[in-house]
Amino acid sequence: MLRATQFHDLVRKLCAGAARLPFMPVPDVDVQPVDVDEVASRLAHLAGNPPAGRVADMGGPRVESFRDLAGAYQRWSGTDLRTVPVRLPGSVFAAYRAGGHLAPHRAVGKVAFAEFLERQNPE
Repeated sequence: MLRATQFHDLVRKLCAGAARLPFMPVPDVDVQPVDVDEVASRLAHLAGNPPAGRVADMGGPRVESFRDLAGAYQRWSGTDLRTVPVRLPGSVFAAYRAGGHLAPHRAVGKVAFAEFLERQNPE
């Protein structure tokens, strides 16, 4: 079993949805997006070896604020909206704020979010 941080595509889709408003609400959390191809490559490598149970987590190259990633999205998409951090309630987002979804000690991904965006066609 491989635990990976959030895929770049998820961050891009969340930003695209938020950018439909006259301002851009963004979750007030840090994320560590990772490239789906890098995760797939790791899974293929693992599948070619004997069972290993839960293996080391896999994270993207950097932990970044969602607000900074939204800024990268806006530069890429050519939008210029005011970003508004939103503190989401509940135990799931409390765990997010505590960093439970991150793997900074396993930042093995190489493709950063801005680099991922450069390879995409703007929506």
